[in-house]
Amino acid sequence: MKRISSFPEMVQHLAQADERKRLAVVCPYDEETVGAAQKALDNNFADLIMIGDERLSETLPSALVASPRVTIVNAATPDEAAATAVALVKEGKADILMKGLINTDNFLRAILNKEHGLLEPGKLLTHLSVAQAPAYPKLLFFSDVAVIPYPTLAQRVEMIKYDVATCRKFGIDSPKVALIHFTEKVNPKFPNSVDYTELIKMAGEGEFGDVEMAGPMDVKTACDHHSAAVKGLTSDVCGDADLLIFPNIESGNTFYKTITFFGKADIAGILQGPICPVILSSRSDSAESKFLSIALACLNA
Repeated sequence: MKRISSFPEMVQHLAQADERKRLAVVCPYDEETVGAAQKALDNNFADLIMIGDERLSETLPSALVASPRVTIVNAATPDEAAATAVALVKEGKADILMKGLINTDNFLRAILNKEHGLLEPGKLLTHLSVAQAPAYPKLLFFSDVAVIPYPTLAQRVEMIKYDVATCRKFGIDSPKVALIHFTEKVNPKFPNSVDYTELIKMAGEGEFGDVEMAGPMDVKTACDHHSAAVKGLTSDVCGDADLLIFPNIESGNTFYKTITFFGKADIAGILQGPICPVILSSRSDSAESKFLSIALACLNA
């Protein structure tokens, strides 16, 4: 498929695919979540299952409620709403799960429930973000900014496998993976830099399929050809990274907040690992960010 290099291209690809995914939204009581779901419906790549209590009648537009592509499911409590959404996925009646105005702990508790949840034994829960920034000519994938505090080597392996699989759904046949650190030197004082050496060896042995991987390197080196040239680095990843793997949640989350606030980047994000894509939006996220996350989830479902 043709490479998707921007969010408008992603939305256009989905709209032209003529394949709607079923989006189960838990407690859609806020204007941003409802607006994002409505936009996905209007762009013809999602049908909606809106799950919640009596507040649905107050928050959902009458035209949305009347649509034949929208199903309303009553649930008395947030926990019941989350459990209902998870059950719909497991029954094959929903393809994507989305958080509305429900506490994150309650939402994740239903997903991670060992008996009835969506994370199968041995699977890793991790978060992938995708950014479109004015200073970069293509979409930039990065993880993990929200779930895993200090990834082990084994967790990084699984994280990268999830991430490159998603990159390929954007038509990126050989994702360029940058292993992020503050320097190009491997130092035992920073275990992540030692892990990077092993990851590159594994990549060379085909563990991640067709990828180009390099590191350690800083973000600027990964995304700016001039910075890489000044440092004498010649990897094809330098200055042209598709995917950034951060050493820990602190650095990843700081990058996320910095490029959205100061860099004016548009952002989408999903949880990977469960049997379906999960949208774990913050209540402070804009309707546009939530819409783009729905689109990302639909492309990944």
